[in-house]
Amino acid sequence: MTIRVAVAGATGKMGRLALRLIEEADDLELHAALDSRSSLDEMLGADVAFDVTHPGASADIVEFATGAGIPIVVGTSGWSNDRIAEIATFMRGHDDAGAVLFIPNFSVGSVLGTAVAALAARFFDSVEIIEAHHAAKVDSPSGTAVRTAELIGVSRADAGPVAAPHADQRARGQLVSGIPVHSLRLSGVLAEQRVILGGDGETLTISHSTVSPSAYEQGILLALRRAPEATGVVVGLDALLDLGLPGTTA
Repeated sequence: MTIRVAVAGATGKMGRLALRLIEEADDLELHAALDSRSSLDEMLGADVAFDVTHPGASADIVEFATGAGIPIVVGTSGWSNDRIAEIATFMRGHDDAGAVLFIPNFSVGSVLGTAVAALAARFFDSVEIIEAHHAAKVDSPSGTAVRTAELIGVSRADAGPVAAPHADQRARGQLVSGIPVHSLRLSGVLAEQRVILGGDGETLTISHSTVSPSAYEQGILLALRRAPEATGVVVGLDALLDLGLPGTTA
């Protein structure tokens, strides 16, 4: 079976990567390549949509796809747990809606790093995240950092919140699920994340660096191939890798 894919954000870096992967794959076929001037109607007839646009456009694309019954893989950052919960509520009342897969990061290594951080966070009361991306990335914190912080919060539900910054310490980062997150936007960087955990007499650093967009290829292909059979709302590549992390479906 050939899966017909509509790519929204086709002129961006991730969009161009997806176009190449679709062209090279025997089981994928390009249905439509959408840019900012395209009509969303061009997605109609696709087996799956792939959204790698920007936070201002993503919500309309997801709404259109779900309303049209098209499963959609969302790689656009900016989707918090609250916004995803709104989509999940809508989906439960519309059995004909297409599944929505929110994938903050398509890198398998990054997802594994997040999984390890969530596991380790149960044993440390001090946890902070430092994430760095290229200078052109608009949103901060990154979707990966938000996802990591949220999973750490779920993992520590029984242990309680981590040691949070004092209210006057404004340079200590944005709190996401009670975890301080520091964002860097620098030329020469693609994507990096460090989760630093502190305990009595020791620290543990879980670090991942993306040095080439090729790191995303395996995850993109996996998500596109699994989307047509998915149901409801799925959050994180970890759900497709069966890592057993909490909060992977909504």
